[in-house]
Amino acid sequence: MEHAREDRMPDLVAALARARSPERPGPDTPAGGAVRTWPGPPLAVPQAGPADLDLHLLLRLSLAASDRSGRLRPAPSAGALHPVDTALTVGAGCSLPPGRYGYDPLRHRVHHLGPAPHGTPPGVTAELSVTARRTLSHYGHRAWPLLLLDTGHAAAALFLAARALGVPEPEVRLDGQAESPLAAVHVPLPGGHGTPAPAGTPATGGPADPPGAAELLARRSCPPPLRGTPPPGALRAVLTTAARAGAGDLRWSAAVGPPRPGLLAPAADGTPRRYASGEARPTLAAWAAGQAWIADAGAVLLAHGCPADADAPHIRRTHLRAGFAVHLAHVTALRHRLAARPVGSWQQADLGAALGAAPGRDWVVHALALGTRHADEENTP
Repeated sequence: MEHAREDRMPDLVAALARARSPERPGPDTPAGGAVRTWPGPPLAVPQAGPADLDLHLLLRLSLAASDRSGRLRPAPSAGALHPVDTALTVGAGCSLPPGRYGYDPLRHRVHHLGPAPHGTPPGVTAELSVTARRTLSHYGHRAWPLLLLDTGHAAAALFLAARALGVPEPEVRLDGQAESPLAAVHVPLPGGHGTPAPAGTPATGGPADPPGAAELLARRSCPPPLRGTPPPGALRAVLTTAARAGAGDLRWSAAVGPPRPGLLAPAADGTPRRYASGEARPTLAAWAAGQAWIADAGAVLLAHGCPADADAPHIRRTHLRAGFAVHLAHVTALRHRLAARPVGSWQQADLGAALGAAPGRDWVVHALALGTRHADEENTP
């Protein structure tokens, strides 16, 4: 019962304010199981027929662990703790019979939970919730923003996997209105018509050229340091991808170093424009839980917004969307042969106040550190 209380969303306004404070987390606590315990026997995901939506491959490309420890997965996670749980509502036309299923990403198995609700559309809807204890075990009071960002990354991984299978663009729900599930992704059938996104939902900003399976399986967060200034064309592509996918409540910038250090933002035509001069990376390193290597990163993509007086739906929406957009930007960076690593934990990161604007209005929510070289390359003779 105590663990169930941990997984219940707290007063999110107070939780975010505390996470943004300089207070340090306490000692680690037990993380519990690496995946949610679903009822019933585990079932293999069948191979798809010629006209079926291939759930086996969809889940392999998005959520399934690729090593026995469970750390290596297509979607990154703070501390490799992977708190996101996935329930599938399967309609007609899929490689699983219609019904409700819980997914085990370590064993790549599903557990049948019951029949599909009446009116379930063809295809599959993945509902994403979290087991907060996994992330709380290491990050303590800093966990809740990270849980939301991780959920956004998982939604983006499902979106990209669906595009790799050649289906119409999935419908992604990241509106922040619900505490559980936090997000949902509906994947339609191949050759069908996608479900229109609700009015007011920003465009996903996914790649015009859908990724391939090998590309998705190969993506990884590069270990620091990430040195080397990205070429202008690559930086523009990453910034444009993030701005399109994270439209709405968020603003996007890139902190760059010499020869002209400063902050860049995308103009209407996508060309980065300089809106602040000066070296920002050492300050970002201090704000990002003291990760000193960020001061030497080639560039740092920043998602910012979410003012101090934001309500819980606004907090959920901006963090979910930031995780989603940074994931798509990460794939774009790798396509341009950049090294990239998401950065999710931010304290006292009031970017607006640092630039002379009113305090409490423009906080760093998420980031993607970029470089042309990473640690493994630097250690190679």
